[in-house]
Amino acid sequence: MKLKILLPYGVFAERSGVLRMVAETTSGAVGIWPRRLDCVAVLAPGIFTYETEAEGEVFVAVDEGVLVKAGSEVRLSVRQALGGAELTQLRRRVEQEFLSRDEQEQNLRSVMSKLESGILRRLVRVKHG
Repeated sequence: MKLKILLPYGVFAERSGVLRMVAETTSGAVGIWPRRLDCVAVLAPGIFTYETEAEGEVFVAVDEGVLVKAGSEVRLSVRQALGGAELTQLRRRVEQEFLSRDEQEQNLRSVMSKLESGILRRLVRVKHG
C-alpha cells in the first residue's frame, strides 16, 4: 500500500510498500490491510502505526484529522504530526509540543474573545450614543 500523511502546510511523510496500518479513530482502533474495503474515518488524536519491510514498525503521533483509503492508497490529513523511534520518546515529544500548542491556542482564543467583546461594546456605544 501507499501512505501519505498530509499536514495543513505540506507533506509529513510519503511511503510505499506499507504492509499494515493501525489508526485511532473516534470509534476506536482501526486496522488497515491491503485487501480492506475502501473507507473514510475520522481520526482522534493518538498514535498512528504503520509497518514496512524496510523500516519495520513506525509510530507517528497525530492530531485529529481524516483517513481515506481508496484502493491501495491511504491518505491521512491531520493538523499536526510527530514521528519518533520509540514510544517513550514520542510520548515526551507529544507532551512538550502538542500540549504547549494547546495552551497557546487557548490563550489566542481568550485574546480573540476579549477583542470581539470590546468591538461589540464600541458598536453598541456608537449605535446608542
